[in-house]
Amino acid sequence: MAVLFNLFLLSCFTLLCFTTSTTSLATTSPTITKPKRLVTKLIHHNSVYSPYYNPKDNIADRARHTIDSSNARSDYIWKKIQGVSLDTDDVRAGVIAETKHEGFMANISIGSPPVPQLLVMDTGSGLLWTQCQPCTHCFTQALPIFNPPESSTYSTLPCTSPSCYRAPGSNCQASHCAFKQGYIDGTSVSGFLGTEKFTFETSDEGITSIPNLVLGCANSVGGFGGQSSGILGLAADKISLVNQLGSKFSYCFGPIRDPQYSHNQLIFGDGAIIQGSSTPIEILAGLYFLTLESISVGEKKLDILPEVFTMTPAGKGGVMIDSGTTLTYLPRGAFDPLNAEVLRLMDGLVQLVSRPSYAAPCFNGVINRDLVGFPVVTFNFANEVDLALDVESLFIETSPNQFCMAVLPSIANDMTIIGVMAQQNYNIAYDLDGNSVSMERIDCELLES
Repeated sequence: MAVLFNLFLLSCFTLLCFTTSTTSLATTSPTITKPKRLVTKLIHHNSVYSPYYNPKDNIADRARHTIDSSNARSDYIWKKIQGVSLDTDDVRAGVIAETKHEGFMANISIGSPPVPQLLVMDTGSGLLWTQCQPCTHCFTQALPIFNPPESSTYSTLPCTSPSCYRAPGSNCQASHCAFKQGYIDGTSVSGFLGTEKFTFETSDEGITSIPNLVLGCANSVGGFGGQSSGILGLAADKISLVNQLGSKFSYCFGPIRDPQYSHNQLIFGDGAIIQGSSTPIEILAGLYFLTLESISVGEKKLDILPEVFTMTPAGKGGVMIDSGTTLTYLPRGAFDPLNAEVLRLMDGLVQLVSRPSYAAPCFNGVINRDLVGFPVVTFNFANEVDLALDVESLFIETSPNQFCMAVLPSIANDMTIIGVMAQQNYNIAYDLDGNSVSMERIDCELLES
């Protein structure tokens, strides 16, 4: 019943956007002095607005899903960078059973008339794909499966299109461009590439539609599960929606522990909110890498060698920022000093508890009650850009009276991954033309005005 009610709320929200925006557009001046923001709401899997929301899940259930899915994704990202599966473009491979409990979904409408779809937001993937009719092998999703013949603006992409060559596993079938997305566990997504009209909210509370955007229309989806419609790839690939809409995007994550929070958002194009200081990015395998110079706890700079965060010529190490990994991972050369400092500060404050299956320290206590005044942990990036982790970002609640550090040692390859918990309460903006990422600490609700 809770799922049906949430879907009803989601449908009402979508219809309300279209109804109210028509009036807004009719009264808007035709003179536009700055780019409109192409906005989509982001819905966390564990929020009350999500079809995944299960009020019976307890704190331990949510923590287990977070830890398992983060570990699986970290391992996959490492394999992707190492070129274990060169045909794989999507980091959901082999971990979909766990990651369906984590991350953010974007509510984007496609087609004419517009049909809402819930797409898993993923900075580690390139192609945007959604399930399409006729579905020969598809999973059940929360919203109706998109049916191309019912849209007046859908077109199948011809094999001669440049976008066809950029798609994973592209091939030609009866002069139409087909794709096949491979996965490490042997499952795959396949279908045809097409172009379609996408509908977004705008910064003036109206709507706007962008025609002829490329998407994957998947007719066979094996090994997946869940209630989302597909994947919204935000990697730096040429075929991704990011590059189709102008090489800029920004997202803002609020507190993911608050199931009622409704102001998470994703913005595309020149209207992306790029504020605060910026730090350089480097793109490898479509993924986003930053230059992390040091880590501080309060005013204390930890004793970490600079080369700990540097990628070697063989592709080992490096610092990646990711929208699909919930926890944060550090190589031992950085994790151990941070771990030692946290343990020192916790001594006499809360009781350390043993949890052999978890690679970071755990404590008896309540985060908001027992860690008042605990120093902020700051990731110091190039160009004096800081990402500050307060106690809500540094620790994860694992039971009503127990919490653990939400930073773990790297599973492999000495890679640093900056996860979603570390990005809470920040607006993160990507400028692919300028090769930079901007970070600004802010309540996402303030960006809606």
